[in-house]
Amino acid sequence: MMNKLTTRLTALIFLLGLGFSWAQSAKLAKANRKFENLAYIDAIEIYKELAAEGEASYDIYTKIADSYYFNSKYADASKWYKKILENYKESITAEQYFRYAQTLRAIDEYDLADEMMNTFSEISGQDYRAELFKDKPDYIRVEGYRKSDYKIDAIRQINSRYSDFGPTFYKGDQVVFASSRDTGVFSRRIHKWNNQPFLDFYRSRIKEDGIMTPPVRFSKQLNTKFHESTSTFSADGNTVYFTRNNFTEKKYKSSKNGINKLKIYRSKKGKDEWGEAEELPFNDDEFATAHPTLSRDGKKLYFVSDRPGTIGLSDIWVVDVIEDGSFSEPENLGRPINTEGRESFPFISDTGILYFASDGHPGLGGFDIFVSAPSSEQVTVLNVGAPINSPSDDFAFIVKDSSKTGFFSSSRKRGMGSDDIYKFTQEELPEPTCDVVIAGTITDVNTGDALLDATVQLLSLDNKVLAETEVNGQGKYSFDGVCSTRYIVRANELLYYDKEVVVTTTPKSSTMTQDLALELRLTEVNLGDDLAKLLDLKPIYFDYDKSDIRPDAAIELTKILSAMKQIKTMVISARSHTDSRGRDSYNLSLSDRRAKATVQYLIAKGIDPNRISGQGFGETQLVNNCGNGSECSDEEHQLNRRSEFIVVSQ
Repeated sequence: MMNKLTTRLTALIFLLGLGFSWAQSAKLAKANRKFENLAYIDAIEIYKELAAEGEASYDIYTKIADSYYFNSKYADASKWYKKILENYKESITAEQYFRYAQTLRAIDEYDLADEMMNTFSEISGQDYRAELFKDKPDYIRVEGYRKSDYKIDAIRQINSRYSDFGPTFYKGDQVVFASSRDTGVFSRRIHKWNNQPFLDFYRSRIKEDGIMTPPVRFSKQLNTKFHESTSTFSADGNTVYFTRNNFTEKKYKSSKNGINKLKIYRSKKGKDEWGEAEELPFNDDEFATAHPTLSRDGKKLYFVSDRPGTIGLSDIWVVDVIEDGSFSEPENLGRPINTEGRESFPFISDTGILYFASDGHPGLGGFDIFVSAPSSEQVTVLNVGAPINSPSDDFAFIVKDSSKTGFFSSSRKRGMGSDDIYKFTQEELPEPTCDVVIAGTITDVNTGDALLDATVQLLSLDNKVLAETEVNGQGKYSFDGVCSTRYIVRANELLYYDKEVVVTTTPKSSTMTQDLALELRLTEVNLGDDLAKLLDLKPIYFDYDKSDIRPDAAIELTKILSAMKQIKTMVISARSHTDSRGRDSYNLSLSDRRAKATVQYLIAKGIDPNRISGQGFGETQLVNNCGNGSECSDEEHQLNRRSEFIVVSQ
């Protein structure tokens, strides 16, 4: 009896275990479906239940952290990325280090964020975000010093306890924006991404005193039961481009994975109302296309997409708007605008300046707003700084260049809702007194010896030379008056490879030390080597029938001079050659005169006569088939008029 009872109890316990395991598997499958369909709020709750029930895993922790991250809940996301690091360090990816760093910045833990970014940089390979961090590792410190010329105002007249964002100018004195506010409707549809009602368009007028009027719905024709947001209008106000869920001709469409992607629509205004919105032809059910902005002349439309060809999670793209209303093929703005992170919410000002939000460029946390001039030859990306940017998400920046006023969106603390719209005024600040100095020493990377013949240049980021100096007798240089700007410092010495670094200065009076150690070109010299090849010299050419040292030859001979000064025991033979034109005996004599001219030039520059000799070979060692009687061009003959510098002793 006992054996049978024991067997039955064991079987019952086993079946109960199977039932529990099946229930956990079903719950996990449900959570994964929610996550894949971007229903992050529901997914988080199920994943957290599983973790509490002892089903914690790297995958569950990752999806909880990512769900919070994509909802901009950075404090919550940071806790779960920390759990991944503590429990599954061997599995953590470069991208998770990056996202953890972003969340740490959002909660003001900048030192730990830098540690995570250093690890990200080490393991991420060729990721552009790692290059940007290495280029500017002291970013947070510098931004903390920088004074801002923006004065911001939280406009309580138009914000609500829900999400309000994405402002755009309309008809000069109005602002159109997206909001998920509660309008008193008995039942509102809730979006599972963030557990808020779906977005609609609202508008508010800017009165002469700057006060905003209470918001009203913008258009019953454009607002639907799904999301509408981020609009842009033509200069005459009669054409609008905007973002909407994939909802065309009253049909709700999804990708192959069952995800409803965002698309851009266009509508034209009739006599009384906006017409039926048409889907733009470069949309697709399989990827998102969103957040349009139109150039002032209406000829270019910028937008955001994760379409094929995207560098990161989302990139900024552009199309030409043809006169007949059609569009060119989308073109990716590329680097340095786009990174492996998220670039979004572009805005083109009336003067053609691009503002956009990014979490891939170095910032203060979450999305930051950046500015660039995409039409310039050398594209530079700059952070607009605090107080526009904060540790939270800051995005959807618009500005009127003429009045230097505008609006932006932010999820910063002490706002009315999850996202709020802020107004700003750009003020003129007095020019600061600049006492910052960049100084340093140029040395040999192997010996540490100072290089006394080095030249140092100070350049702008678009490679324009701003200043140039030679080092002093100790190999030192300095540049004065370099405040609140990023510069390139480039050192060069004839016998060494050039080296450059990017230096970010601050408005605080200080001396910033920037030493540069150069690598010698001549790492090994053997008997019989030709210095012309080792130093990658241009040929030492002579004019026809002459032995004078040409200016271009003098530049190359200076490199030989530098090499002989560096390697003081080296003895060389200068060998001169002619082309085949003229008598053979005369050419032999001409080449000998050229060799002696070369030797005398170097002796006159300080080389011991015992360390250099010269010999002419005439036309006996041609480098091509331009011998006697050939029909070669002047350029082909010139290749034979050359000098070599052979090492004969060390």
